[in-house]
Amino acid sequence: MATLATETNTFSPVSTGLRNYNDFYLRHGTATHDPPNLMTEALHVWRTRGEALDWKITESLSAIAEPAGRTTRAAYAALKEEIVRDLRAACPVDIVLLQLHGAMAADGCDDCEADVVAAVRALCPRAIIGVALDCHCHLTDALLSHADIVICFKEYPHDDASDRAEELFDLALRTHSGEISPVMALFDCRMVSLFLTKQGAMLDFVAKMKATETEPGILSVSLGHGFPWADLPDTGARMLVVAHSDMAVAQNTAARLGRAFFDLRHHLVPDYPDLQAGLERARAASSGPVVLADMSDNPGAGAPGDAVHVLRELIAQGITNVASGLYWDPMAVRQCEVAGEDAEIQLRLGGKMEPASGQPLDISGRILRIISGLGQHLGAGLEPLGTLVWLKMPGDIDLVINDLRTQVYHPEAFEQLGIRLAEKRLIVVKSFFHFHGSFSGIASEIIFCATPGRVNPNTGLIPFTRRGMNFWPRIDDPFAPDAKPAERAGV
Repeated sequence: MATLATETNTFSPVSTGLRNYNDFYLRHGTATHDPPNLMTEALHVWRTRGEALDWKITESLSAIAEPAGRTTRAAYAALKEEIVRDLRAACPVDIVLLQLHGAMAADGCDDCEADVVAAVRALCPRAIIGVALDCHCHLTDALLSHADIVICFKEYPHDDASDRAEELFDLALRTHSGEISPVMALFDCRMVSLFLTKQGAMLDFVAKMKATETEPGILSVSLGHGFPWADLPDTGARMLVVAHSDMAVAQNTAARLGRAFFDLRHHLVPDYPDLQAGLERARAASSGPVVLADMSDNPGAGAPGDAVHVLRELIAQGITNVASGLYWDPMAVRQCEVAGEDAEIQLRLGGKMEPASGQPLDISGRILRIISGLGQHLGAGLEPLGTLVWLKMPGDIDLVINDLRTQVYHPEAFEQLGIRLAEKRLIVVKSFFHFHGSFSGIASEIIFCATPGRVNPNTGLIPFTRRGMNFWPRIDDPFAPDAKPAERAGV
């Protein structure tokens, strides 16, 4: 068993190298010695289940990097080779279970997951290969051709990683015993967007997927949401059905569910206000705290996390009593470490990594706390935060600056420093949706805002060159025989 996970924004100029994996999470066969994080929850489940059956278990690499641009050729070769080397030493094996992401691309390789699984299949032609994926994956025919079972997280935010790990183990065990013979089918939904599963029509659709799994012959149902900021031919939502031995059942069920999902398209995605409209809504709220998502600078989608567009506007409008983070600026963190806690400091914050981040902002404030080694929860997993700095600016603006690129998942990212979020008028988080569940309990209102930055959530605006334009929302009905791309992206 192994983990290899990153989400590649092919538009990002920020490369992903071995150091990025090492900074975030890199273990060589020892991940189950640590507390679980999102992408290692599966390894803990599989070890527990396997040891209960007295199986011999070989744990290989666990490598996780925060989303950014393509993984370098050398880094990918080294990570893949470690998995292959460990597998070769363990052979013969009966079952291989992999927790991958599904949207990893490297220099010279657009589909790392299929490439890794193909290498595993070449070594183990008769082994059962099971693959668990993040739902923001590119489900490809190449991957399915080499694996026996592929499943995806059903939930976004992802709080079902352990449940899916249990599911994959059960299916692999049943396959090994001869009880089932899995076959898999895909349906291209021709949609490129973001789908929050915790409310509305999407909540109901996940329930529909789970209900379908109780139908005769159906073993598993997954929706690969796709990762929109990847300019690849297979980018977009696909329905995946695993059935017992009958490919026609798998294909028909995938098509039925895929079309039902497509028919819901106008009910699945909200309108995202721009920055000015979002701040107007926040100021008009009768009570706080209001949470505003700085969506377009979300490191979890490959943005640098160092844009200061929102902060600049807060200062310009004189908005006070604010908490905002996480600002990725290792240089600023270093300056604060040199100055020390309780020091007054001037910083040139953000705007360092790429043009989409805009210009840096000159600020001043008092350093109230510097701390390392903390984490924030995402479901059962604990995600690292690096070194955190709490900077108090004039106007009672509390900033959290750190040296490890990561999005905000949980109020812990602020409150462990001593920031009392419940007392704030406005909380600005660099995130898409993962913060939603944990912040809902304290927020009077949550505003998902299409701020300036690298990963604007209005997916019809993404400047694809390799992915065809026959997708919604670029086209209202890409299944229509005469469907043509809209003249203006986003229509």
